[in-house]
Amino acid sequence: MQADALPLIEPGAAPGWPGDARQDPSASPGPPAAVEVLSAEKTYPNGTRALLPVNLTVREGEFVTLLGPSGCGKSTLLKMVAGLLAPSDGRLLLWRRPVAQAEAGGHRLSFVFQEATLMPWARVEANVRLPLDLAGVPRAEADARVRAVLALVGLEKFARQRPRELSGGMQMRVSIARGLVTEPRLLLMDEPFGALDEITRNRLDSELLALWQRRNLTVIFVTHSIYEAVYLSTRVLVMAARPGRVVDEVAIDEPYPRSPDFRVAGAFSRHAKRLQDSLLRASGTDAGA
Repeated sequence: MQADALPLIEPGAAPGWPGDARQDPSASPGPPAAVEVLSAEKTYPNGTRALLPVNLTVREGEFVTLLGPSGCGKSTLLKMVAGLLAPSDGRLLLWRRPVAQAEAGGHRLSFVFQEATLMPWARVEANVRLPLDLAGVPRAEADARVRAVLALVGLEKFARQRPRELSGGMQMRVSIARGLVTEPRLLLMDEPFGALDEITRNRLDSELLALWQRRNLTVIFVTHSIYEAVYLSTRVLVMAARPGRVVDEVAIDEPYPRSPDFRVAGAFSRHAKRLQDSLLRASGTDAGA
């Protein structure tokens, strides 16, 4: 099957999570909607259609992963949710409000980029405190919140270090701490561990799940890794490129917490096989080839 022959689906309609994205989320059972993507699409001024219309509901407390090859619109969709990129058509709502009005309703989101994007001249504590400084939070309150999140990510002893004195994994922890210091309810993460070695990446995946549960966060996570998607997610959306679109949805209906042993369990392999087959179909490659 060629990629162009793949049908679009409306994420949220598959079993495995209460409710249905095609229904009014306020009338559906289960947690309320944190994110609603309503026929949102993106076409750039040069005519490139980066993303076909997407309909998606992410409910409070979910860990939803966007999985697919480069150029499939994962980051585009994430930036549209964050308000960093405007859709060409359609709408996006956060807690039933337009994205630009979400914070006015008392809801915050944070975006963790693929690179740690730290200020190299500043100490760890100053890097983490940056969004609070920009928001005008009083210094005593800001410092207390910085200490709390550094302890949360296990870096309380490194507050006075500079980024160059830290490993790649520790720099990403600083970036995550900076994302958490504003006390968000929605965390958007664009391949944050993609450049790390497998051991470090696996460890940070486990730490992220612990933070997700401890802070009762809603997370939308972008990755190229099938195995990372299975380990982390309550639900995985598979995307195909040229133009970007959602072509499959897989509920990872396995209990939390997920230990390292889950990575070698039969259920893990079954979910990974399902996602692998879906990606092969999305790329126009026969799984048997």
